[in-house]
Amino acid sequence: MKTPEFRRRFYRDWIYPRDLCRKRVVVRETDLEILSDKTIDEKFITSRIEKYRLQIELYIIKDKRFLTALKPLAVELTAPRIVQEMAIQSRKANVGPMASVAGAIAEFVGKDLIRKGSKTVIIENGGDIFMKIARPVKVGLFAGRTKLLSKLKIKIKPQETSLGICASSGTIGHSLSFGCADCVVIIAKSATLADAVATATANLVQTGADLSPAIQFARSIKGVRAAVIILKNNLASWGKIEFI
Repeated sequence: MKTPEFRRRFYRDWIYPRDLCRKRVVVRETDLEILSDKTIDEKFITSRIEKYRLQIELYIIKDKRFLTALKPLAVELTAPRIVQEMAIQSRKANVGPMASVAGAIAEFVGKDLIRKGSKTVIIENGGDIFMKIARPVKVGLFAGRTKLLSKLKIKIKPQETSLGICASSGTIGHSLSFGCADCVVIIAKSATLADAVATATANLVQTGADLSPAIQFARSIKGVRAAVIILKNNLASWGKIEFI
């Protein structure tokens, strides 16, 4: 059973931003932790979140399936860009478009900040991260009950970004998952894609025998750069990953 503690986002206590500006911006269910080399304009961030949320919400009013679909869904050619991107990337992972919503909002807001001149932007949205960095950073993996791997980190280099690092779990958090993995992390060129693939990959893991097929599924999707799956004290990974 999933643990409710994840709702408090306690893992943010472990962030050490050094010389970066840091701000939390919350708009209803959207709760972003933002790091940047530039002063963070909260009003600007709030306006962008509200814009993207409204675009998604208005589209759901037009097509209620967009909210509840568990399989890919075609959207109108005139749909907002974020809605189209969610539909495109979730189709690659064979999941519903809302499986990518957290990664999509992080990515779209992050790219807005880059356009405003930020060289370093890290946006975390419920375990889903969009990142563009100017120096190496370490990203921790949290797998709940898995004590043996609780201090594992991934090193990300500037030349590898921008990218998305998104997590899904069958035992932690409130998001829907049909699997039992403690932690699935997908690194992809797009945070929207990484979010969708993390959900799909986590859905495939029930026992240790599922680790290899799940990794093979993730690596088969164009745009995915790396995958990590933790189930109890078992770890499977693929891709160019530097563990710390």
